Amino acid sequence: MAITENGSTHQSAHRATLLDLLRGRDFRRLLTARVLSQLSDGVFQVSLAAYVVFSPEKQSSPADIASVLAVMLLPFSVIGPFAGVLLDRWRRRQVLFYGNLARFGLGLVTGALLLAEAPTSLFFASALLVTALNRFILAGLSAALPRVVRQQQLVTANALSPTLGTVAAASGGGLGFVLHQVMPPGPRADAALVTVAALLYLSAALAARRMHRDLLGPEHHPDRPALGRALAQAARDLGAAVTHLVRDCRPAVHALAAVTAARFCYGVLIVMVVMLARYTFNDPNDSAAGLATLGQAVGLSAAGFFVAALISPWCTRRIGLAGWMTLCLAAPVVFVPALGLGFSLVPCLIAALLLGVVTQGTKICADTVVQESVEDDFRGRVFAIYDVLFNVAFVAAALVTALVLPLSGRSVAVVAGVALVYALAAVLYLRAARRSGPLPGDQAL
Repeated sequence: MAITENGSTHQSAHRATLLDLLRGRDFRRLLTARVLSQLSDGVFQVSLAAYVVFSPEKQSSPADIASVLAVMLLPFSVIGPFAGVLLDRWRRRQVLFYGNLARFGLGLVTGALLLAEAPTSLFFASALLVTALNRFILAGLSAALPRVVRQQQLVTANALSPTLGTVAAASGGGLGFVLHQVMPPGPRADAALVTVAALLYLSAALAARRMHRDLLGPEHHPDRPALGRALAQAARDLGAAVTHLVRDCRPAVHALAAVTAARFCYGVLIVMVVMLARYTFNDPNDSAAGLATLGQAVGLSAAGFFVAALISPWCTRRIGLAGWMTLCLAAPVVFVPALGLGFSLVPCLIAALLLGVVTQGTKICADTVVQESVEDDFRGRVFAIYDVLFNVAFVAAALVTALVLPLSGRSVAVVAGVALVYALAAVLYLRAARRSGPLPGDQAL
């Protein structure tokens, strides 16, 4: 049961509205910390894209994108689950505060490296640390959400909080695109963007500091081992979390599998859109125009995320969590080929909008199922595993795409393959959900 601001629990079964959530002071503070943190991420990620993919002096390929993603995400995929052990022991509020404070310092260092035109390996090392802390903080935010809302509010909270965070990241990306357009391309522009991101990370740290140290949990258990011993037991603890998932939380396992498949498909399409924006929709020598087109696609996806936040609570009340997730997996089977096979700008932008709706709708459902199914003592570890699945699926998508996608980004086989994966995911998830029975989130509606 979620704990509210005054520490009491509530059994009322009324359906939460957005206004109900926003009346909660602690929810508003957690939401503010998320929005500022992910706004910073958007600016930072645009600086990376500008430096790696849309640099005027480089001719980037899908393999280059895959290499960057592997360097940035795979190392954390190894250490991420061990970080989950800490999320179940350290005060999550402190994680948000010190994590964003560290990213502020690292952002300044990254900007200095760009100005100094330091070796690319040093730039990637600094950016890697920023990204690793980002995934750690996002897992902590998701694990903390049930501490500031009632159980009956989780679907609505998951529609609002992660979605506004994603919209904030896209808005940060839009801000980065605008700043990059008005500055001459080069190291100074990239360094300026990183510095703006660093200042926003500082604001996120200060927002997290406004919450009480113990508000976000986890509960204190005197019989827990000291930190050193806890780290030594990390592998066993993670094994226990996996066992808890498989034995007691089959709906969560099915939801994680479904959202991982959706993330893989989304990753493939992201790489395709980047290549189309750079080499097909614009003059390959005009990197600024390519970046602007990518910004349009990202902005429309963000609008889709917002639409998903608005309609997901209503949809889950009508057809249930499993029904809405299945629909979000099945819809791309139709619209991805219909809009994507022409490889024209406007239909692809419409597809970006619809992908934002179904991708975020899938995540809202998966977040809710995991939060409802997993006990609080395991929740941090499970969300860390969830985050790793996200990273691995995205990198795997980029690696697969690098093998088959031409430089132009035009590939009928890739579009058809994505539609097929969506279809298999929808069918397999629906079958698994029917065998498992009603989901916890459906019962809470």
